[in-house]
Amino acid sequence: MLSHALRVFFVLFEVVLLFNLLIVVHELGHFLAARWRGLYIEKFGIWFGKPLWKKTIRGVQYSLGSIPFGGFVALPQLAPMDIIEGKADIDRARLPKISALDKIIVAVAGPLFSLLLALFFACVVWAVGHPVSESDLTTVIGYVDQDSPAAKAGLRAGDKILEVDGQRVSRFSGMNDSVVWNVVRSEGPVIPFKVERDGAVLSVDVVPRIAETSGWRRKSTRQVMIQPAVTPLIEQVEKDTPAAKAGLKPGDIITEMNGARIFNAIALVDQIEKHPTDELTLDVRRGAEQLEVKLRPVLLEAEGTKKPRIGIRWDGSGRMSLSHPDPVEQVYHSITSTLQTIGAVASPSSDVKLQHMSGPIMIVRIYYLLFESENGWKLALWFSVILNVNLAILNMLPIPVLDGGHIVLAMIEGVRRKPVNIKILEWVQTACATVIIGYMLYISFFDIGDLLGKNGDQKSPKKELPAPARAKPAP
Repeated sequence: MLSHALRVFFVLFEVVLLFNLLIVVHELGHFLAARWRGLYIEKFGIWFGKPLWKKTIRGVQYSLGSIPFGGFVALPQLAPMDIIEGKADIDRARLPKISALDKIIVAVAGPLFSLLLALFFACVVWAVGHPVSESDLTTVIGYVDQDSPAAKAGLRAGDKILEVDGQRVSRFSGMNDSVVWNVVRSEGPVIPFKVERDGAVLSVDVVPRIAETSGWRRKSTRQVMIQPAVTPLIEQVEKDTPAAKAGLKPGDIITEMNGARIFNAIALVDQIEKHPTDELTLDVRRGAEQLEVKLRPVLLEAEGTKKPRIGIRWDGSGRMSLSHPDPVEQVYHSITSTLQTIGAVASPSSDVKLQHMSGPIMIVRIYYLLFESENGWKLALWFSVILNVNLAILNMLPIPVLDGGHIVLAMIEGVRRKPVNIKILEWVQTACATVIIGYMLYISFFDIGDLLGKNGDQKSPKKELPAPARAKPAP
């Protein structure tokens, strides 16, 4: 119990450390640029809330807050940010004027530092690699749900997907040329698929399904209900079960079931659910040896109830490998995926809405899960590349309060040759900050709902594109 508690503590410490590093480095960019351009810096704080420590050095109040969440730099000459940073301790009217160029340089410095940190992390990932699952790399269909949009359109297990919605695909999940993203991002009444089957290229139109939702649940996105092909590799064999008695072992690969090739262990799950008393004939590869195993399911404990099973566990994401993408490629893909997401949210015809984005709660949750997994640091660093690029691009949006808003206001000032009226600026900044805070609370509502398990299934099929996990229970 104590070792588990320590493990949780260290994982949380790693999450807080890395998550805060991303934000503090961004704010450090603003701070250093303000120093360079001679701006008045009122405060530089790490974390928010009541200060645990503060000290004034060379006219700047440095502080460590009590709420471990990010940081800030107070620059009264840039724009009023009282709603976020608190009321300034100095009369802004008495501060010397700064040029529009100074404001632009200071505003750009934050996103620039985020990009530089992303590039640094990308170099580390390039050197040490990051784990990639077999399910991410393939475009071959491993399983098609019965009565699903894909099944009705004629897609089959074993089909290799070449294009989705007119876009070439190179992997199953994630962003940038993936099957899943192009399904979710599509907007037409049908989604055209181009697949290769037995050496021939076929065109198939799939009518996507959108599961019904109710109340405050996140709205479902488009689904075709297919799974990627992954090696049906047995990870665990439970004692005193049909699998153990039949001689199955961890590391065995199930290649066929009842004479038919199997592309994903979910096919075995369905076979047992539909025919719980029938004998199964499994072709199993063990190293260079090929075996035939016969066994019959029995009722075994699974998830609090007794179900027909044979007593094995498998890895739903397939075999893992280390990828070493070069830093430029990582940053480029992160930029394109962020821009694609913004484009999908902005499109009135898209099913991707603001509510489908993840807020700080879910981001911290993702970090926690990554750190808990095998090779957690490698995965967390890889995710940090994406997150830093995301932070840089979103901050460049031309919205007051964000860095892009400061740049737009500075450009207006440069054209007008005089600053925007301070009263108008205060009103605009406060209104935009209120909207952004409200949006973060809105997203956090859905994030908390997901954590509590209330928004999870949305009446979607149980096998619809699950996130990779380790040692999943099979029949």
